Amino acid sequence: MMNRKSLSRNPLSFALATAVLFAASAPVFAQDSSDQASEGTKSKATNLDTVTVTGSRISKDTFNSVSPVQVVTREESLLAGFNSTTDALQSTAVTAGSSQINNAYGGYVTDGGPGANTLGLRGLGPTRTLILLNGRRVAPAGSRGAVGSADLNVLPNSIVDRIEILKDGASSIYGSDAVAGVINIITKTKVDGVSFEAQHNATDGGGGDQRRYSIMFGATGERSHFSGSYEYYTRNELTLNDRSWTRCATDKYRDIDVADHWGSGDFIDPLTGQSKCYTLDSGGVTINTIGTNTRTGVAAPGGVGTRFNRWRPNAAVTTGLVGYEGVDTFTRDTFDKDMLNQSLISPAKTHTLFFQGGVDIGVLGDAELYYEFLGNKRKSTQTGYRQLSLDYGVGNPLIPANLRDSVAGAPTNLTNGANLGVRAFIGFGNDQSKQNVDYYRFNAGLRGNLGSEWKYDFNVMHSDNDADYTFQSFLTSRLAQSLNVVANGAGGYSCVDPSNGCIAAPGLNSNTIGGNLPADWKNWVFVPVTGNTQYKEDTVNFNVNGPLFDMPYGTAAGAFGVEYRKAKIDDSPSQYSVDGDLFNLTSAAPTRGSDSVFEAYGELELPLLSGVTGAEELTVNLSGRYTDYKSYGSDETYKIGTLWTPVKWLSFRASYGTSYRAPALYEQFLGGTTGFLANTADPCNEYGEREPSSLRYQNCASLGLDPEFQATQGVTVITQGGAETGLKAETSTAKTLGVVLQPEFGAGFGDLSFAVDYFDIKVENGVQDAGGAGILTNCYNSSTADFSAGNGLCRLVERNPLNNALTVTNGFINVSTDKVRGLDFTLRYVRDIGPGEFRTTTQFTHYIEQTNKVFQDDPEVNYSGQLRFPKNTASFDMSYKWKNWQTRYGVEWIDKMESYTYYEEDPATSQYKLYTPNYFLQSFSVQYEADKWSVTGGVRNLADKEPPTISQGVYNTVGNALLYSGFDYFGRTYFMNVTYAF
Repeated sequence: MMNRKSLSRNPLSFALATAVLFAASAPVFAQDSSDQASEGTKSKATNLDTVTVTGSRISKDTFNSVSPVQVVTREESLLAGFNSTTDALQSTAVTAGSSQINNAYGGYVTDGGPGANTLGLRGLGPTRTLILLNGRRVAPAGSRGAVGSADLNVLPNSIVDRIEILKDGASSIYGSDAVAGVINIITKTKVDGVSFEAQHNATDGGGGDQRRYSIMFGATGERSHFSGSYEYYTRNELTLNDRSWTRCATDKYRDIDVADHWGSGDFIDPLTGQSKCYTLDSGGVTINTIGTNTRTGVAAPGGVGTRFNRWRPNAAVTTGLVGYEGVDTFTRDTFDKDMLNQSLISPAKTHTLFFQGGVDIGVLGDAELYYEFLGNKRKSTQTGYRQLSLDYGVGNPLIPANLRDSVAGAPTNLTNGANLGVRAFIGFGNDQSKQNVDYYRFNAGLRGNLGSEWKYDFNVMHSDNDADYTFQSFLTSRLAQSLNVVANGAGGYSCVDPSNGCIAAPGLNSNTIGGNLPADWKNWVFVPVTGNTQYKEDTVNFNVNGPLFDMPYGTAAGAFGVEYRKAKIDDSPSQYSVDGDLFNLTSAAPTRGSDSVFEAYGELELPLLSGVTGAEELTVNLSGRYTDYKSYGSDETYKIGTLWTPVKWLSFRASYGTSYRAPALYEQFLGGTTGFLANTADPCNEYGEREPSSLRYQNCASLGLDPEFQATQGVTVITQGGAETGLKAETSTAKTLGVVLQPEFGAGFGDLSFAVDYFDIKVENGVQDAGGAGILTNCYNSSTADFSAGNGLCRLVERNPLNNALTVTNGFINVSTDKVRGLDFTLRYVRDIGPGEFRTTTQFTHYIEQTNKVFQDDPEVNYSGQLRFPKNTASFDMSYKWKNWQTRYGVEWIDKMESYTYYEEDPATSQYKLYTPNYFLQSFSVQYEADKWSVTGGVRNLADKEPPTISQGVYNTVGNALLYSGFDYFGRTYFMNVTYAF
């Protein structure tokens, strides 16, 4: 069986305009140089002399830019049916198919904790994409120790004017994290009056409904302006029981010798005659079963053999192990109907309050005192399913007489020093995790004129994240205490140690094994566990921009500034977690640390030629930044770009720059978190099957292990931060080359625009936890392994001399290399047809390379085209607007994907389905706008397309589908949005 791969939306496209591309659309997006597009200042919608574009701090009188900028307007996301800024940003039209952490990941350990939604461009992860709100950083938010990225849940929605996406490295402009690109959410600043908005998204199949209610308000005077919004958003839970493709997860294996179809190789459930639901490979767990020593007995229906060490209660069995039938991997019980109560999409409620405004104070260069506040409160939950493995020690009076001779293994942490007699695998039922996350961000500043042409901006910002997270867990100490019992003389049992209100564990019988457990005992051993996460960030920034000097073909302009940032993380897990008392769950130590940085940056724009033959425009942009971090010292980044327009209808652009990513605080200071790998992860397990000349054979033999050694203990993996090991910032380079065509065919033809951009990003010495399995493999396959001296990665591996159990210390180190190369195509056509305007936009991304390797000696693997890494994605959008009406139709496409090559499998003979076909999603909407009100309604996932299915046991799955954010889990969804303005 292949090893499960580790974890590395919605499908409605909308018209996306590239800012550099479409000069004709400038009146739609134009902002004054004091606008919030880059520095968070007041909008003056009537002044179109200068504009700012994400990716530059210099105000210009043109939208042409050396880097590609994609623009998503509020109107476009509304017509697409998105009910939150989060959904709009995580759509494939923005992410180009790269997988994102969304609300389907509630059952996984993810950075930011359950319920957090993050965004990473180009498949390089959320810590390498910088999120801005009105040109200023959105600090990380979430729960648990690995908070390191902005949580999209905190963003406002109704007051958003547009989103600008810079898909290019920009550390020299914005500092750390802008490796893969920058997302800049820009709010409306000219708001007068009050408007209400309500939107409801209802799924055709039930579950997962979303509702949002908001109020937007504002007033603009001669010397002041003020605007804001409040919105309440709620999302209902979508469970596994709500969709047919998650109600019965099957293995989907193929038996090519008998019947060449998916499912023919599955175990057939003798009770139904169909593939078994929720096997151990497809998300099930062993329940209603006991484990003993190997003994003779009666096989369960569908099973083979006469000797077993796993048994299921069956009162009809009168021979062998009386009252039990023997089960194997396939015949044992692995499904409980309560499993279908688990969250497919987790529910959430958010409250978001946003204020912004300013007042002209008339001094200090006609300065404006401005401010901005964002507050967000999130309550989210996830429903899971828990199995309880209850260990009864040899001699325990709770074991029935016919099982007291069983010795199933060595002592465990529940048997109070005795050998393991019988283990009960119990289906305990559903559990819940909850997060209450409070986030606020406040900034205020002063901006004005320095003389007649230069402008200054001084800003102070504070962000605060305070999250309580609660989950339910068994306590190891209480389970062990409850299993240490004596007869109480009344036909029952009492705890030997009655302190803490100890309740005796139930006896080993069919009720206990079947999950019918005493309520008072359950409440004593299974308790809520609460931790708290705080993340604070402070920023002080001062910058100036304006003209520098005249050149023959224009005026050179510049922007210069300094910035100081300080961040602090403090995650305090429950004391139960710190003490390692959570049964079969990871333990976690506190994560505490801080870091600060001082930066100085500058940008120049030089107009070399303009309005001459062969050069309507030739501009060079230069930027650089000096950075000095307290944690790892100083660094420099730079970027050079050029834009050449030989004729009006043709432009060429190119850029090359360096970027860096300062290690997130959790990557530096993460408290030791304990996880586990299976015993088969031990590199020396049955190593005698390898060639004696192999490095692994020789390294295992050097430890004195028998070639037939079988590991009986799981591998303990302790993951911790890398500050003490000298973790440094990762560095990267980014190249872009682009061509923009805007041919003029006359008014009768319409406006046609086309752009193609080549991108090439390479991250070196990337910050990554090497992973327990990776450390073990590289250690035991090393020619320089010296376990006594602890050289290389082997210094992170410890083998217990008593039972040969392995412990691996897994920390964040500078090891990985990531490369991504590809092409972005954008085609737009606009023409007046009949009484209205027809508009269509097509976006297409082709990935040439998506390469990753963890260790220097690892082979580079190009994941492009493999599952979760589509080689091609595209969105097509067309709309027609006349008078008060507008209609829209959109299609989104994700290319077929396959992983046979990666696993060296022949697709013609492989038993695994490791491919997904071409995936298309359609949407349609209609909008009517009156003077004071509007109504928008439509359908997302028009054809009710289900996510493609794959075989189990190789990749992470949800039901029968690949866990991948590019697929729609909601199904056909109807939406309606109503607005009314006073």
